[in-house]
Parts: sequence; structure tokens; C-alpha cells
Amino acid sequence: MNIAIVVSEYNYDITMMMLERAKEHAQFLGANVTHVVKVPGTFEIPLAVRRLIERKDVDGIVTLGAVIKGETNHDEVIMQNAARKIEDLMVEFGKPVALGITGPGETRLQAQARIEKARDAVESVVKMVKRLSEL
Repeated sequence: MNIAIVVSEYNYDITMMMLERAKEHAQFLGANVTHVVKVPGTFEIPLAVRRLIERKDVDGIVTLGAVIKGETNHDEVIMQNAARKIEDLMVEFGKPVALGITGPGETRLQAQARIEKARDAVESVVKMVKRLSEL
């Protein structure tokens, strides 16, 4: 099974630790991480997913990011739009895409406490690839 990971560079200290957890868990589950794409922020994740989802050598995609609350509701706008577009791509192309993006509304401390959620996203993609192959 070949999976790709798209990770936001925004909040780099958190997202790069998420990336490491995701890669380690993929290896543990026997999935090959064939592509890692770093994008500037969560808003850019769907474009990278779009490119990867068309590839025949990618069975599923994990998205990683941390959308931390600021002084405005910008975090909500970013998260809602990114999540919606990611879901649309998954359904359109029939390939699993896991939402491993934490937030919105979280503090930096909450985001740090959720780094391990990256493992859940990998597990979701691996399970879905297996289950879809049985249909």
C-alpha cells in the first residue's frame, strides 16, 4: 500500500512532529510513504491533494496541519474550507483522504497535545484503502 502525506509548514514546530509520527506509524502498519508534500499552510493542502489523488501509485493520502486560534475567526474559515475541499476530492476521486488537521479554535498548547492525532489519520487511510479494496 502506497500513501502520500501532505503537511502544512505553518506552525512548523507542531506540524513537522506530526509528520514524523505519521511516517513512523505508516511504517509500523506496513504502508509505504511514497510522497511527502510540504505546503505553506492548511489552505494550500487541497491543491496538493488534487495532484496526488490522480496518481496511480498513490492509494490514499494523509493531510496534516494545525489550525490555531488567532485574534479573529480566520482559523474557522481556513479549516472549514480546507476540510470541505478535501472531502470533495476524496468523494470525487474515490480514494481515501484522511483529515489529520487539528483545529480550529485550538490554542498552541492544545495543538501540541494533539500531535499524536497524526497517527489516527494514517490509521484511517490504511483501513479505508484495505476496506475499499474488498468492495
